Amino acid sequence: MRRILFFTYGVGCYLLFLATYAYLACFVGNFVVPRTINTGPAAPPIWATAIDIALLVAFGLQHSVMARPAFKARWTQLVPQPIERSTYVLASCLVLIALMWFWRPIDVVVWNVSTSVGWWLAMTLFAIGWLLVPLVSIAISHFDLFGMRQVWLHLVGREYTSLAFRTPFPYNMVRHPLYIGWALAFWAIPTMTLGHLLFAITLTAYMILAAQIEERDLIHHFGAKYQEYRHRVPMFVPRLTPVSTAMQTSAESESDAQSADSKICRGIEEDHHAHAHS
Repeated sequence: MRRILFFTYGVGCYLLFLATYAYLACFVGNFVVPRTINTGPAAPPIWATAIDIALLVAFGLQHSVMARPAFKARWTQLVPQPIERSTYVLASCLVLIALMWFWRPIDVVVWNVSTSVGWWLAMTLFAIGWLLVPLVSIAISHFDLFGMRQVWLHLVGREYTSLAFRTPFPYNMVRHPLYIGWALAFWAIPTMTLGHLLFAITLTAYMILAAQIEERDLIHHFGAKYQEYRHRVPMFVPRLTPVSTAMQTSAESESDAQSADSKICRGIEEDHHAHAHS
């Protein structure tokens, strides 16, 4: 019964994530849903700015603090290990829901793309950004990232094992493709208001800071393997060609006795990019 309850809980958290993600896309894109980044309860600009910054800071703190290894080591003393990731997903969704519900628009227009070509170009990039985020998560194990693998393994009585270190596409071209997707989702918009600009700037700054913290944790966890990965793969600006061949050649030149699998980076650790969403 406990295993079934945990699995049901994990599925519920995952479905809530899907709904929250879809609503967030509409919220940022300013269409379909009743409350968007440019519509909703009005407030004086100073109050609106203070409220919005507080909401963004709350999101950033929850998203990063709960993902840190030190926090998880203590957190799992209260929350059972199989549902730790699902609980993280649940908390992220609740913070995002609060952000969207209490957001106060600042409707001063910063730029407006009036041409049809420019409008379609912006919306195409916007769509690419929102599609890129889930597609990139699939490359590194989507269901592990959102807690489903953990509750499934617990349901069938199998021990959970951490993901191996690999660098599949697009991680063999850029170290943080999730953040590139989020940046497109936040910035590629035909009409940019002051409130939306505050949203985009704050979350972009958060992503840059979060990337630094994540990489510190990954270096501590993987050591020389991740250092080699950092040396060969750029952080935010993608390479024109994948890096796997260059990394393999370099590793083989160091020791012919090593197997090919030990010469190539093996994967992205499970919480490498969990924090952008999401």
